[in-house]
Amino acid sequence: PLEMSAKKPVPFLRQVVPVRKKVHRDPRFDDLSGEYKPEIFMKTYSFLEGIKKQEKEMVQKQLKKCRDAEQKEKLQQLLNRMTQQEQAQKKQQKLRERELSLKRQQRELAKQGKKPFFLKKSEKRKLELAEKYAELKRSGKLESFLTKKRKRNAIKDKRRLPPQKNL
Repeated sequence: PLEMSAKKPVPFLRQVVPVRKKVHRDPRFDDLSGEYKPEIFMKTYSFLEGIKKQEKEMVQKQLKKCRDAEQKEKLQQLLNRMTQQEQAQKKQQKLRERELSLKRQQRELAKQGKKPFFLKKSEKRKLELAEKYAELKRSGKLESFLTKKRKRNAIKDKRRLPPQKNL
């Protein structure tokens, strides 16, 4: 920086060398990064699934060997988080595949000359729920799921009721 005397008053409009400000850009919202396509992303980073599987096995082995209670608790939490992430990814993949199959059907119908029909969000949700029930029925966990759901709904209903005064 330029040295200036402290005795002289500083001019009102001082001539300063302009410094070019560095522009930070977020690749999530920037057009230069291209468009996000989950299918391409999954193909590109598919090698990570193998690495995650190895890490999960390693954590399981450590959990079996571990004697310390605190360390065991941490490893168990890590293992739970890994399994939950894996399940969420599978669920997302199923949803993506279902949407792709619906799009393919619509394209086929459009090729035949029929007018395309797009499902509403509520209809998609109903189809998803029906598929979930079918899956639970196949695995034999439907009854336990329904009892839990009934209990949850009963608790919600009790909360909504006005408080009763005991006289």
